[in-house]
Amino acid sequence: MSEQNNPKLNSKIFIEGTIKALTGLHIGGNSIGMAIGGADKVVVRNPLTNEPYIPGSSLRGKMRSLLERARGDEKHNPTEGGFSLKEGKLEASAGVNSESLLGKLFGVSADKNNGQPTRLMVRDAHLTTASKKQLENAPNTDMPMTEVKTEVNIDRITSAANPRQFERVPAGAEFHFELVLTLLEGDDESQFLNLIREGLELVQNDSLGGHGSRGYGEVEFSIEKLQERTMQHYKTGEAAADVINKHQELFKNLLPEIASVGA
Repeated sequence: MSEQNNPKLNSKIFIEGTIKALTGLHIGGNSIGMAIGGADKVVVRNPLTNEPYIPGSSLRGKMRSLLERARGDEKHNPTEGGFSLKEGKLEASAGVNSESLLGKLFGVSADKNNGQPTRLMVRDAHLTTASKKQLENAPNTDMPMTEVKTEVNIDRITSAANPRQFERVPAGAEFHFELVLTLLEGDDESQFLNLIREGLELVQNDSLGGHGSRGYGEVEFSIEKLQERTMQHYKTGEAAADVINKHQELFKNLLPEIASVGA
């Protein structure tokens, strides 16, 4: 019983690559302290370097939301999971079934559905060195490393114009991302990797951050590194093993070198 509830750690898989903004990207930050004349809605920034970044929670939350939505009400997809319905209403606090694939991948709070530890860690994505240098030297940015987009909301009754300004990371900026998948004894590696692949592709065909319906947040993922470190590696001090060839077919749509060959 104890072993079933607390399975041993088997390995960790590290997925690394770049997120390229194809359109302006806005993930909201703290507007407190903005000077007069600044943007109404600012992006989140590293408080030490003042560089814009993509919080891991934003990417992880979008992946989970789209994967749940793709499966619909979990009552009809008990194995894979989905969003929770109670008396015909979406119950956001309930989360998915802890025994479903989505419940196991993203975790379920300990006080709901018996709980489930998360298997997917999504780190904050920071600007690549090349992209940082490009944005620092860009002559036409409105704020440090970002642009300001002015939009006008028209009152349908009075026709009065209400301008608003949004800070965005410009199209073309690239961020380095890293996902860490924890595999426990008994886990099906291919099932969880396929869910991650599906989640990334869904985000690519949706949007990341705010105001996606107005063209913001179109992104492209490129996986550059896929490595696995087993418990044996940890015990002996060995480095992680490269497993990108093993999963090449699964991630083919997210590997730029394979996509270019196919073209």
